[in-house]
Amino acid sequence: MGLREIELKEEYRSDRDDIVAEFFFPCLGHCIEYDRCVDLLSIQTLATIAMAFDNFAGGKAKLRMITGHRFKTADLNLFTKLFSEKYTKKFDGKFIKNTKIQKLQNFVNNGQIELKIAIPNSELVANSFSERIGIFRDEENQVVAFTGTSKESFSTQTRDFESVDVFTSWNDKSRVERKMKDFEELWENKTKYIEVCDFMFAEKNNLLKYSSDWISQD
Repeated sequence: MGLREIELKEEYRSDRDDIVAEFFFPCLGHCIEYDRCVDLLSIQTLATIAMAFDNFAGGKAKLRMITGHRFKTADLNLFTKLFSEKYTKKFDGKFIKNTKIQKLQNFVNNGQIELKIAIPNSELVANSFSERIGIFRDEENQVVAFTGTSKESFSTQTRDFESVDVFTSWNDKSRVERKMKDFEELWENKTKYIEVCDFMFAEKNNLLKYSSDWISQD
């Protein structure tokens, strides 16, 4: 079953839809590639995406994420370990189960998860990166793109009120192609006003400490 077989709406909104259960999880379960821009990424969110991404287990799926440069302290420490080639120890998970973190490590080691950081480099862009693009692609090269939500709020206790506009390659090909082009230009660091680099490059060069309020607390 591919993306085209899912009964998708053109829009999902928190007051009438369960965006996670009705949109995110079905698409994650039927795609082999997921490209995503988020303003804030946590280990919990990344683990949830990986667990919902059914095709990860077979080693054929890939996740590419671009996020802003601000992280919570605990998340930043774990991300640094996940993406560091020198880190080979077993994880001692504090906030999520060790097995989930170890699965993330396996996916990263297999090249299935890539993470890049986007940092504004112009006075024309204030504060931080907050692009809202998501793209699912299945084995038949069908694509579902969406905009309108800044992050996957998987926790039932902390979900934001939000909406998602959905575009499909079979009904809105030109708009889907524009979203794909926008993401690829970001990924290749070809977008004005934004510097995009690999996570470990950003960490090693202290780019994740770009702002004095980069450490956000609960």
